[in-house]
Amino acid sequence: MTPGSNIPLPVTRVTVDVAAPVRLDVSGLLLTAAGKVRSDDDFIFYNQPSGPGVTYRSGGGSAPDAITVDTTAVPPGIEKIVVTASPDSAGQTFQGIEPTATLRNADDGSALATFTPPALGTETALVVVEIYLRNGAWKARAVGQGYANGLAGIATDFGVTVEEPPPAPQQPTAPPAPPTDPRLSTTPPAPTTAPAPQAPPAPPGAPAAPGKINLDKGRVSLQKNQTVSLVKAGRPLLSQVKMGLGWEPAFRGKDIDLDASVIAYGPQRNHIDSCYFGKLSIVNGAIKHSGDNLTGEGGGDDEVIVVDLGRLPQDVTGLVFTVNSFSGQKFTEVAKAYCRLLDAATGEELVRFDLTNAEPQTGVMMAKLIRQFSGEWDMTAMGDFVKSRTVRGMVKPAAAAL
Repeated sequence: MTPGSNIPLPVTRVTVDVAAPVRLDVSGLLLTAAGKVRSDDDFIFYNQPSGPGVTYRSGGGSAPDAITVDTTAVPPGIEKIVVTASPDSAGQTFQGIEPTATLRNADDGSALATFTPPALGTETALVVVEIYLRNGAWKARAVGQGYANGLAGIATDFGVTVEEPPPAPQQPTAPPAPPTDPRLSTTPPAPTTAPAPQAPPAPPGAPAAPGKINLDKGRVSLQKNQTVSLVKAGRPLLSQVKMGLGWEPAFRGKDIDLDASVIAYGPQRNHIDSCYFGKLSIVNGAIKHSGDNLTGEGGGDDEVIVVDLGRLPQDVTGLVFTVNSFSGQKFTEVAKAYCRLLDAATGEELVRFDLTNAEPQTGVMMAKLIRQFSGEWDMTAMGDFVKSRTVRGMVKPAAAAL
């Protein structure tokens, strides 16, 4: 699965186990339509391993921890169960130890789907996947949303009371008390002394839904890793869009031949097809390429890729737009590289991303479009450089970046 993609659940009892190179603490939260727990009893983890319809299983360090959801036993009013993970070692981030969640049939252990979030950085906790109810049917969605303030940040965000250790006295007159367990507690502190829970700040680059940009106020200029929802007035843009990509030589009088492409992926990050100068139309004409520009000279977009979002097959859930230098010129020789998304019907520019930093590489992933479970599309600015002169060499790194 890719971030934002979803699958219907073919069974009523599912288990989500989350594995990584280090031991993880895995938990589950039962959420109402408001996105909050009803009480601390809806937080299922190692100190509270069972709740209505949801149970926690420890792997004991030799196997992944897991959350099992019995959808037939989930109480009325609960519309979503989120599965979270954090490294067991305090303060450790997910950088370089990206976890993999496996969704299984709880009765026979067979795998239904897997999801590995894209490269992570300062995150110390993740909402990995969610099991949710939509139109009377249960589904699973890949999330991969990170938090920089640990599992306590996730728990607080969803309404769970987190008990903080009391401050140590400066001049103790008695032997110190045993160390407070820094792990979470579901026992609420006394209301007269407890500080009000604060929602955690969104870590850099984490696409937290409440902060997602939309198009209601017009054209959006993105920074690297920012995400915009392709929605206006609450309605998805299910019409044709154009991705224009442009660049100029960094040195006067020098041609630069770059090639713009788009790579289409399925729900398992599987490569479906690539649209580039050698293959100008893919997925039955839903994606078309304008053709090759050999110099980069002239105003306007150098190459344009037209995407008919409404005609894309349902198995296309992710698109990554790339630029490569087939002749071997590095992006340090390129000036003013950008990508911009336009309404194909009106020519109106909707989203723009200017590549402000260059690296001495021959390929760059400019942006990605991800289909959400609701049917709408999100665009995320990337600006990630890769050593590759052709779109073929971009397929694997782009899949990993979804």
